[in-house]
Amino acid sequence: MGAGKKAKNMAKATKGKVKETTGKAVGNEGLEAKGKGEQTLAGAKQTVQKTKGKLKG
Repeated sequence: MGAGKKAKNMAKATKGKVKETTGKAVGNEGLEAKGKGEQTLAGAKQTVQKTKGKLKG
């Protein structure tokens, strides 16, 4: 996997974690759910990239 894509996915996951934590802290369920969704999406993208790398190599 390219280092750039990995860093981008990690940044999105971190951003999602911050949103989730903030949502919990202020009692905003929508923000919390959005943060969890961003983390899930980033993890899925990272998995796809890893799989592509294994198929190529």
